[in-house]
Parts: sequence; structure tokens; C-alpha cells
Amino acid sequence: MSSSPILSIKGLSYAFSGEENAKSIFQHISIDVLPGEFVSVIGASGSGKSTLFKLITGLLEPDEGQIWIDGGQSGKRLGKVGYMPQKDLLLPWRTVVDNVMLPLELTKGSKQGKMDEIREGLKRFGLAGYEKAYPHELSGGMKQRVAFLRTIMIGKDLLLLDEPFGALDSMTKHNMHSWLLELWGDLQKTVLFITHDLEEAILLSDRIYLLLGEDGGSVKEWKVELPRPRNSELIYQSEFIAMRKELELLIHNEK
Repeated sequence: MSSSPILSIKGLSYAFSGEENAKSIFQHISIDVLPGEFVSVIGASGSGKSTLFKLITGLLEPDEGQIWIDGGQSGKRLGKVGYMPQKDLLLPWRTVVDNVMLPLELTKGSKQGKMDEIREGLKRFGLAGYEKAYPHELSGGMKQRVAFLRTIMIGKDLLLLDEPFGALDSMTKHNMHSWLLELWGDLQKTVLFITHDLEEAILLSDRIYLLLGEDGGSVKEWKVELPRPRNSELIYQSEFIAMRKELELLIHNEK
């Protein structure tokens, strides 16, 4: 793993303006993500998790601080990352293949040259045989897998995943964790992952950043000392339960 961050955030400050009492979201926070890492961001509702993603992509501009992706600093960062929101946002009138192809159409890439890669991706993502299916014919977990594959097809090394499993029922979410953990070793991607689920964050991540505080939140780093490869049955082991308790106490003590 390279020692140079693929994402580096230094001294980031941001406040919502346009109101009498502007709300400070971040004050001088710093975050680094190394190539190949899986890093989660957790925090209570309103702590600024999705705002952080908007700042990283350049949809919002910070009041202070810098954001570098691959060593470059630019206000137009959206084209440097793959972004997957919580909702799958699949186009209902397009088939699975056509939804996955959408990034290639937007960038005017060669669809024909990518078909073999798309077919292999569908097979790897457990979607073989559903190439011509429409979103309404898919389960919630399958829709998220299509949306994830579409994000992968953007071809970026850094993926921003905004609570992609948040809307799924607990059994489907458990299955998605198993699927992602099995797939992770082959992806060779860097992931920054938003979640409010502590169990999910510990299971999937190498490190976790906690967004703490209400007005002008701070950030605290927490390392997940669990070996890889992992599987979803890990959540029932005493070591995992102890780690979750430690993380819960850390969050509680910082409130």
C-alpha cells in the first residue's frame, strides 16, 4: 500500500450560510485515505457526512482548507472519483446493461470496447442472466449491486459510497456485507464509505473517522485491528463485540 494518500483533506472548514445564524459543519478537520484502503465515516444524523462528500467532489467549496485527490487540488473533483449515493438511482426504463453503460455514454467512451468488461462484471457481481432485466424486476440487493457496478465502470480508483446499504432490510444488508467482503480483494479500489451503522463500519473498514460534535464538528480516527480476509460471521465473535463496545464508548464520551 502506497504511503502517499489518494485523498488528503487538510484544515477543512465549512458552514451553511444564507441564514441569520450560519451553522458550522466542520472546523479545521483533516482526513487522509491511502490507496487500497477501506475507510468509513460515521456520525449522527446532521453531523455532516454527506456534506463532506459534496466538498470532496467539488459540488460544494470549503470556507477554509484544501482537498487533494491523487496529489492534485482542483475545484472540479467530481470527475476524479466514482460516487454512489444511498438510493440506487437506476433509470427504470433502462435494462441492467444499459444502466451500467450510462457512465460510458456520459463520457462518450467506447461502449463496444467495454462490453466484455461489463459482462465479466455482471458475472462477478452475481447478475449474470439479468442483463436484459429492468429495475422493477430486481430485489433491493440486486439493484444496489447494479448501482455499484455502474460506479466501478466510471473507472476511478477512489470510490465514495454514501450509505449504499442504508435502505436495505437487515437480512439483505447482511448478505451484501458478505458479498462485498468476498469481492473486495479483487476490486483494487480505494473506498470512502459513509454509514451510521457501527457494526457495518467495523466489519468492512481498515480505519474509521468519527464526526463528532454538533456546531463545528471535530473528527477522530479509529483503527480497526482485525485481519483480512474477513467474513460477516465475524460480528458474532467476542473480539468484534468488544471492539463495537469500545467504539460506542468513544462516541458516547465525545458527545
